[in-house]
Amino acid sequence: MKKVEAIIRHFKLEEVKNALTDHGIQGMTVTEVRGFGRQKGHTEMYRGTEYTVDFVPKIKIEVVVADAELQPVLDTILRAAQTGQVGDGKIFVADLCQVIRIRTGELDQDAL
Repeated sequence: MKKVEAIIRHFKLEEVKNALTDHGIQGMTVTEVRGFGRQKGHTEMYRGTEYTVDFVPKIKIEVVVADAELQPVLDTILRAAQTGQVGDGKIFVADLCQVIRIRTGELDQDAL
C-alpha cells in the first residue's frame, strides 16, 4: 500500500477530487496548508503598501491506495492538477506498513 500526498493549488481541488472519485477512490483527506518552494512566495499590494507573502496557501490531498492502483492515481492527479505554471505543486509517495480501520479492526487492504 502507498500513501499519496499531493500539494496542489486551491482552485484545482474540485477538479482533482472529481477525477479521483471518477477513478474509484472512495476516501481522501484534504487539508489547507501554507508553504513555498521554487515559487518563493510573492509580493502583493494592500491599501497602497507592498508586502511579501512568504508562504503561499495550498491544498494537501492525502490518499491511500493499493500498490497496483498507484500509477493510475498519480496520472489522474497530474492530469487534473496541472496548469503548466510555476507553483502547480508536488506529489509525494510513501510506503505504508499497516492500515487499521478503527471501527471494525480490519487490516491493510480490507481497511481501505
